[in-house]
Amino acid sequence: MTSASNWASPPTRPPLIETLVSGVDRYNPSNVSILEDYLYHQIRSEEYDCLANLAILKLYQFNPDLYNPDVVINILIKALTSAPFPDFNLCVSLLDDRPAPPANQDEPDPLPALLPTLTALHNLLQQCRFPAFWALYRSDEVEGLRDNYTVECVGFEGAVRQVAVRAVKAAFTSIGSERLGTYLDLSGADLSAYVEKLGWTTNESGVVSIPPNPDNQIESTVVQENIQLPQLTKVITHAAQTSLPIVPAVN
Repeated sequence: MTSASNWASPPTRPPLIETLVSGVDRYNPSNVSILEDYLYHQIRSEEYDCLANLAILKLYQFNPDLYNPDVVINILIKALTSAPFPDFNLCVSLLDDRPAPPANQDEPDPLPALLPTLTALHNLLQQCRFPAFWALYRSDEVEGLRDNYTVECVGFEGAVRQVAVRAVKAAFTSIGSERLGTYLDLSGADLSAYVEKLGWTTNESGVVSIPPNPDNQIESTVVQENIQLPQLTKVITHAAQTSLPIVPAVN
């Protein structure tokens, strides 16, 4: 899983972006185009830099005239696949309230219409309801999001599957291949190839074995405190000296 240091400063972040994000220049509106170009690099390369994307949203807050709805939607799509981390909620917290645009507007803002769908997808991932996520994602309701945005996000579905894989690794030592397929939206040869790529094994009964890891191994832990008698005496003495006197009740 992503460490805090990698989240704050991904190894793929270019030096120029590091300078912008780490200094006061992150609030300079003239740098917004550089950060937006970096976002589209993330879209094309399967890289991810939440802190740089948050800097874009903060610049939009300070400078509403810079607002670009397509950029915001792409930021939310990238944050969607960071579950179970709270990146999506961090991004949403920086969005201003935007009412739904009039139906007769030439170029309406797509964000108010898509934000509820993105939020619903995020909630399903956070709740590990993966079959429901794929059902919603494949539905006609989300066709606009798929055709106009996620299709451009290289590796989006693979990143969602990695969210499911992280959850399975943390909760299972073995799982039926059919059930796993519903989590990954894969079946048949595609599922077998994916499982093999993960280094997991499937037996003749169709049960997939998950290698041991710190999250799926139940181990009892014995906590033993070693307190010496002199230490205990000091504690009792200190308690006796600091305790309040008992005042007798007055009849």
